[in-house]
Amino acid sequence: MLPDVLKAIIEVLKDYIKLPTNEEQWKAIDFDKRWNFPHCIGAMDGKHVVIQRPENTVGEFHNYKGTHSIVLFAIVDANYRFTYVNVGCQGRISDGGVFKSTSFYKQIEKHEFNLPNSEPLRGRTMSVPYVLVADDAFALSTYTLKPYSTDLNVGSPKRVYNYRLSRARRIVVNAFGLLASVFRIFRKPIELKADSTVIDVVLSCVYIHNFLRMQTDSTRDYCPPGCFGNEDVSTGEIIPGSWRVITANDSGYRPLQRIPPFNFEATDYIDLIDWQTCHITEPPLTVKLTLDKFKEVVDNNGLDCDDEIRLFPCHIQAEAVSSFKN
Repeated sequence: MLPDVLKAIIEVLKDYIKLPTNEEQWKAIDFDKRWNFPHCIGAMDGKHVVIQRPENTVGEFHNYKGTHSIVLFAIVDANYRFTYVNVGCQGRISDGGVFKSTSFYKQIEKHEFNLPNSEPLRGRTMSVPYVLVADDAFALSTYTLKPYSTDLNVGSPKRVYNYRLSRARRIVVNAFGLLASVFRIFRKPIELKADSTVIDVVLSCVYIHNFLRMQTDSTRDYCPPGCFGNEDVSTGEIIPGSWRVITANDSGYRPLQRIPPFNFEATDYIDLIDWQTCHITEPPLTVKLTLDKFKEVVDNNGLDCDDEIRLFPCHIQAEAVSSFKN
């Protein structure tokens, strides 16, 4: 009975999770307008969904927390809606392995998504690509950005960049959090076999989440004020979303891997309002390089620009990427 109900939910709601199919739809994802991070087509992350130990297995589903799990990998848009999900990867598999096992990875590597072409940001001249934002668990690529891990002095351009990226990436964290707080099956290990049924349980929850997020008359009840974390604009302090309180002691939902303390510190760094209010919203500075440094940057990063390079930190992670104001 349960498998039939789950498959019916997925079939009825199948159109509520889908990727954009053209450039206009990708651009409409709207991270620039809502979260001040231009050229972003989604935030991605993964979670371990804890299950009972499958029969006749040794360590395939065993994860770093010492439990057994399958992985929910997802990409969300700027409105906390899932645009892509992959469920079922064994808990032992590394973060990079999970992403590389998805159909999304294979398609984006083959340039099959009709992504917008690289183009300059407003008021700029250098073309930059459209990208996904992720945490340090994922590899840097031409379509994936993650935080810097060095040179993070207070007020440094990389620190500001990390704040901006973490602010955008927080959307997928909040989407996962809401999912776990509403669907209580995630609050403890799922007592089902690691087969299509447990995968369909997770998928059904994700589809229902998107359905409720897209209904005007239900989204307020599903996501009441205070559900997601937000900022106090006067102090820059993070106000934790209510889902964090609800899921604080849950054992059925875990991060994809051990995240270095830096990532959490960078994400919560919003309380340093001095540089945030003074510098985050100001336009990037022009970076002028010596001829030798210019050649080094061009050689290392495949750039094609004039002697005066206008760089935006959302493009490449290199020493020259320091255009946010100190």
